[in-house]
Amino acid sequence: MLPTPRPELMRMPQVAHGSLDYAELAGLGLDPDRTLDFSANINPYGPSPAVTKALAGVPVHRYPDREALALRRALAAHLGASPEQVIVGNGSTELLWLVALAFVRAGDPVVVVEPTFGEYARALALMGATIYRPTARPDRAFQVPLDEVAGDLRRSRPRLLFLCNPNNPTGVLLPPDSVLAWARDCPETLFVVDESYLAFASGARSVLDGAHENVLVLRSMTKDYALAGLRLGYAVGHPEVVDALARARPPWSVSALAQAAGIAALEDQAHLLRSLKLLAEAKRALVEGLGHLGLEPVPSAANFFLVPVGNGAALRRALLQRGILVRDCESFGLPAYIRIATRRTEENGRLLSAVAEVGL
Repeated sequence: MLPTPRPELMRMPQVAHGSLDYAELAGLGLDPDRTLDFSANINPYGPSPAVTKALAGVPVHRYPDREALALRRALAAHLGASPEQVIVGNGSTELLWLVALAFVRAGDPVVVVEPTFGEYARALALMGATIYRPTARPDRAFQVPLDEVAGDLRRSRPRLLFLCNPNNPTGVLLPPDSVLAWARDCPETLFVVDESYLAFASGARSVLDGAHENVLVLRSMTKDYALAGLRLGYAVGHPEVVDALARARPPWSVSALAQAAGIAALEDQAHLLRSLKLLAEAKRALVEGLGHLGLEPVPSAANFFLVPVGNGAALRRALLQRGILVRDCESFGLPAYIRIATRRTEENGRLLSAVAEVGL
């Protein structure tokens, strides 16, 4: 008889994610290259041309630097931190899993502010954590339930708190002062703040500006720098916290290609700023266009936003048959909503035409 998996693994929630499902597209007879993906929250203007040039020069026959020292130095200089405060990972998802692996024991209380990215709870469930879930509500514009979070912190004294800021899928941005106040009041809790979408929120401040030693910031270069296919993220925090994550990390988790791309992307901030400006303009026009169709997108600080449509899964299916992929939000506990990530202006026009054709 085969050995049985650990019971926590069997109880882990299955998490749906955005982006193209190639098996689904094949079943529908759709060409991935002709399908517009509005389900993944990525900069649609692509990476800097410097990235492509850097990739061409990577010696793929050699192992990558296990410590990604050159990239960590570049990130540290960009952030005004030291390399000892920075760790890079195979996307920010690997890093949040490392946080759970390094800091959570069976039965430990943790707080996850929801609705949010499903991998936080999934990683914590594998560790056997007891999860508290203060939840933002549609009737309160999905604002973070501050009193509920504070109550859970006070009662459970958790090992960790996970907060996505701006939040996925709601796009709500919480001022860093609230997080820093929690961190001051709960020095025994590690506050993990996922800022993967912060660059898309114009003028937004990072908790890094006044971070305490019990605050760890996650960032994803797959989003703003458009490196999704290479998988690259980083975390910034106290050196002792970063060292714990490094001890839990498997070797060579960040490829030589991803490291070279990250350095090249950081060196071309002008490309990033240009694309963010274009994206903000495209988002304004897209939201306005959806309004003309009788829809009411939820205000969002990020490049994506929720739209109440009655039956998100049904609209997703109807649009996908027309070569347009949006994210239905049933996995977030919001089956009446879809999430749309802004794309280029001409592509947004195709989405608006498809929505008008389907009708609501």
